[in-house]
Amino acid sequence: MPAAITPPPVSEGKNLTDTAIKPSKKRRIICFSDFDGTIFMQDTGHVLFDSHGCGAERRLLLDEQIKNGERSFREASEEMWGSLHVPFDDGFKVMEKILEMDPDFRKFHQYCISNNIPFNVISAGLKPILRRVLDTFLGEEESAHINIVANDAEIAEDGSEWKPIWRHDNELGHDKALSVQEARKQAALLCDNDTIPLIVFIGDGVSDLPAAREADVLFARRGLRLEEYCVENNIPHTPFDTFADIQREIERIRREDEEKTDGKGFPACFNPRANLWRRVSSKNAVPLYAANASVAGTRA
Repeated sequence: MPAAITPPPVSEGKNLTDTAIKPSKKRRIICFSDFDGTIFMQDTGHVLFDSHGCGAERRLLLDEQIKNGERSFREASEEMWGSLHVPFDDGFKVMEKILEMDPDFRKFHQYCISNNIPFNVISAGLKPILRRVLDTFLGEEESAHINIVANDAEIAEDGSEWKPIWRHDNELGHDKALSVQEARKQAALLCDNDTIPLIVFIGDGVSDLPAAREADVLFARRGLRLEEYCVENNIPHTPFDTFADIQREIERIRREDEEKTDGKGFPACFNPRANLWRRVSSKNAVPLYAANASVAGTRA
């Protein structure tokens, strides 16, 4: 058992549906984003494992075992995190040198704050690491506006033991789909006139698919595996190169909503639940229980 937890436990942060500035009566758009490969170009865990843990060769072997079903994500991840024997601060130094943030993420995040759009990181990684990275690259003031939904961790002061504290008791450790479902229920309770929220998900890999299937609007980083999978399986999505592309699309959606469109002729990036949301967001909104019944029929 670790002698201490380093850094101090990270709080859950703001409610998933909270806005960073003045409260909004209608939280119609809520953003969820993967972290590794999406907000940052590299994977935080991979950087640590390759530099201070099991090494790239063993990590790739474990990744392959996850893909072919030989081992669960949780089991293989515990071996990778358990291979680390470095104090947290020393491990972070290599991440600070290697990690690169999407060039337009800061501007997009400021856009979310200005427009009362809650932004949440949803990750299979460890919350203390993700918070430290955001604090460093964004600054603590901006970072504080981002809620992190991820696994916690116990890390010994001397770095002799890194132990994930899994968010869910299953083979994934963190069921991203379940986290998005929970957030949708929270947001629905805060919406006016029995409307339901529009959930946006941003990701890059197939591991993001469970959460992506819960979203009304899906953004997939261009040229990576999530986009390829969506194309292969005819899953509605919008490819993006940087967060500037996402900002333009979300602004377009917001303008359409303000114009109270009739729900016809929307582009293929919306799944059926998005059209339903637009209908119940009109002046003639249907009761929430009826909307939920219809939504249930659209889920994959």
